Amino acid sequence: MSGKNVTEVVLADAAGIAKAVQILESGGLVAVPTETVYGLAARADSAEAVAKIYAAKGRPDFNPLIVHVRDAEQAAEYAEWLDEADLAAGIHWPGPLTLVLPKRDEAVLAEAVTAGLPTVALRAPSHPVMRALLEAVPFPLAAPSANRSGFISPTTAQHVLASLDGRIDLVLDAGPTSQGLESTILAIDRHGTWRELRPGPVDSDALHRHHFDTGLPVSGQSGRAKARIEARIEAPGQLASHYAPGKPVRLNAQGAAPDEFLIGFGAVPGDCTLSASGDVNEAATQLYACLHQAARADQRRIAIAPVPDKGVGRAINDRLRRAAAPAG
Repeated sequence: MSGKNVTEVVLADAAGIAKAVQILESGGLVAVPTETVYGLAARADSAEAVAKIYAAKGRPDFNPLIVHVRDAEQAAEYAEWLDEADLAAGIHWPGPLTLVLPKRDEAVLAEAVTAGLPTVALRAPSHPVMRALLEAVPFPLAAPSANRSGFISPTTAQHVLASLDGRIDLVLDAGPTSQGLESTILAIDRHGTWRELRPGPVDSDALHRHHFDTGLPVSGQSGRAKARIEARIEAPGQLASHYAPGKPVRLNAQGAAPDEFLIGFGAVPGDCTLSASGDVNEAATQLYACLHQAARADQRRIAIAPVPDKGVGRAINDRLRRAAAPAG
C-alpha cells in the first residue's frame, strides 16, 4: 500500500500527467488510462515500486506483469527482439497487443515483473495519456489492470476507486477506455512458434495468416484451432477464476430469474445491455461497465446472454468464463 488514506483523482491533462510523472519517479503507484483498461503503473526497474503493485492489488507473486514501453526500440532493451516480434509490432504497435518474448539477461527490470520466468511481456500502448507518461520517464512502466486481483477490470476512474481507493497514490481520469478488453497476448519463442496466451482486441488468426504471407519461417501455429495454454501461468489473465463480480454468474441466459441481474445482448434485452444491435465490438467496450453495474445491483446473482464466439467475441467469452468460474 502507498500509505494514503484517500486516492487523489485528477484530470489527465498536462498538469495531471506532470504530477503522475513525479509520483512514478519516486516509486509510487498511478492508475493510468490505456486504450484497453485502466492500468496500475509503477516503474518497472524498481523492486520496491513493483512490490507495491502486488501489495495494492493483492496479486499472487507467480502472476507476471506486462511491461509498457514506447516502441520496439525500447522493447529490444528488455527482450530478444525476434523477426516475428518485429512483424507483429510493425502491424499492431502502438496498440492492444502484448508480446511475450525471451528476456535479455541484462534487462534492467525488477525480478518480480517476470515472476521468475525466462520471458517478459511487452506492450506499446496507443492511448495518448499512457504514451505521454512513457515519453516523460526514462524507464518502462509495469502496469497490470488497476483493480484488486481477480475482480472486474476497470474502464473508468470510478471503477479503479471501487477497489483501490486508499491503496494507490493517484488516478489520471481520461474518461472511459475505448477498447474495453485487455490486450491480446501472443507468445513467440526462439523457434518462431506463435501461441495465443490470451484473446483480446487483436485478431491473432489474421495476424498469423499475415505472418505466413511474409514467407518468414514458422514452426508452430497460433489461432483458435492451435492455440495452447500451458498449465503454468505464462502471462496475465490466465487464472481460471478472474474478472469476478463477487456473485454467482450464469452464462448463455435467455432470460433472468427474479434474483438475477440480466446482462443482455442482441435480441435478449437486459438490465444492462452489451449491444442491442448484436455488435461484438460494442459489447467489448461495455462488458466491464455492465459487470460493475451488476456487482452493485441488489440482485444476488448475475445472468448473461450468449455472445457469438467470433472476432472479439472470443475474448469476451474468455473473460465471461473466468468471471463465472468458482474462486480457487
